[in-house]
Amino acid sequence: MAYQAGGQRSELRPVPEGLEAQAYLQDYATLLEAVPFPSVVLDHRWDVVLANAAFASLFRAVGPHPTAMPGDNFLRFVLFHPDASSVLGEHESRWCLPMLAHFAAAVERHGHDHGIQAIRRDIAQDPIMDAAYRHGLPHWIRAVGERAVEHDGSVRPLMHPDPRWGATDCRLVDETPSTLRDLGYTRLTLVLRTAPTRRRPRRTTAHLTVVPTPQA
Repeated sequence: MAYQAGGQRSELRPVPEGLEAQAYLQDYATLLEAVPFPSVVLDHRWDVVLANAAFASLFRAVGPHPTAMPGDNFLRFVLFHPDASSVLGEHESRWCLPMLAHFAAAVERHGHDHGIQAIRRDIAQDPIMDAAYRHGLPHWIRAVGERAVEHDGSVRPLMHPDPRWGATDCRLVDETPSTLRDLGYTRLTLVLRTAPTRRRPRRTTAHLTVVPTPQA
């Protein structure tokens, strides 16, 4: 993982070429750790490059998984981890579908990337998710509009394991500086917000059972 258990300082996972880039990321890890909200740096495959202790704390209650841990690949966690819905509220409509939309765009840009191809194969092996990706997703995007699939600025529900937060909302903020962008990375911060308490949804292992009708 990009973070260590126990809230220690973020550590590097993928290492870019060049001493200057490596030094920049080491200093950026220090900056990231000073942020009180969950914050993560991802590459174009959604592999986690850096994550702070607040990010680790948000997902501390999820069980082990061989390929979909949140500190390894965030897209795989959202799509494939059976515990994802225990942390990500309204999991299918507010997290899975926007992430699938971003993945579809990544396939167009990086279709020959082995990591992207591997995720596409795993989606294809789940008949419900594959149908949502190939058939439901285009209809959903047309219905909700392009803005609904953007991460930056979107407000999405969370169930934080810390009872001081509990059932709340977060605003996703893209904080990618030009140096990170030039390295092919994206930084997202989940700014936690207080919200009216909502019932925790029943935890299930199913994914994308429906493509929901957008709400006005």
